[in-house]
Amino acid sequence: MKRLCLGAAGGTLIAKGIKAQTETLKLLGSSFIPSGTGYDLVAVKGGEPEVMFDKAIAALGGMSQFVKSGQKVVLKPNIGWDVAPERAGNTNPQLVSHIIKRCLEAGAAEVCVFDNSCDNWVKTYKTSGIEEAVKSAGGKMFPANEERFFKTVNVQGKVLKTAAVHELILNSDVFINVPILKNHGSTLFTGSMKNLMGVVWDRRFWHRNNLHQCIADFPKFRKPDLNVVDAYRVMYRNGPRGLSMADVKLMKSMIVSRDIVAADAAAARLLGLDPNEITHIVMANNSKIGTMDLSKLSIQRINI
Repeated sequence: MKRLCLGAAGGTLIAKGIKAQTETLKLLGSSFIPSGTGYDLVAVKGGEPEVMFDKAIAALGGMSQFVKSGQKVVLKPNIGWDVAPERAGNTNPQLVSHIIKRCLEAGAAEVCVFDNSCDNWVKTYKTSGIEEAVKSAGGKMFPANEERFFKTVNVQGKVLKTAAVHELILNSDVFINVPILKNHGSTLFTGSMKNLMGVVWDRRFWHRNNLHQCIADFPKFRKPDLNVVDAYRVMYRNGPRGLSMADVKLMKSMIVSRDIVAADAAAARLLGLDPNEITHIVMANNSKIGTMDLSKLSIQRINI
């Protein structure tokens, strides 16, 4: 079956600019509560990927809250494009490597990584730096370039009734979603929910049948146990592939949450977008997949 990956070179929809991150952190800080209590979401800025992740996961109770001894973990970064890490088209390989190490330290039996890439998967896995990062950390890379790796499941969404899902998702105990935050010509931005398009085989149906609703529908099948939004380098225009380094800003930020909708609402703010402008966030919120109202959440803000 022939697959379709839609990418737009245009999309300078983030002209609201540099002040977006400041506005986001003000919002996140509005519900700040003392350290040591439970949080719905953690927003970190100012550090390297490894440091930010460790700070965030500690605020959520530690890796043992998500990974138990002997469990099989599947990690789903964005590995869609044959571009170098500096171009911010794919998830930061340093972050992927570090999460794998933390999972194994928590007792994971194995950590599997894959993506149904848009560009040639062999080139994408290599050029992104993720394949080397995964192997060096003790994880395992898997292909997703053939339909035989996928099994049809019932989703029972408003539009998306079924989907062919990669077998790793179906056979895992723990599902960790690690998208990179970036501009997208079709959906305004790529975040946690949009990243799940890489776990299914036939994306053509999504693109032709209310893309936003399909994105909002899919988490009804299985929501990730943890969402880690990589906003270290952010492609703020010309997404999802980008044209050059001129499309990238160094933000050194990260959003971490169990709630996939909250993670996307906070991430949208980093790009200068009102979550109410992102149709699939609103749809998922209305379907009670999660909550987009950050003012109702317990949020930990960490500046490194």
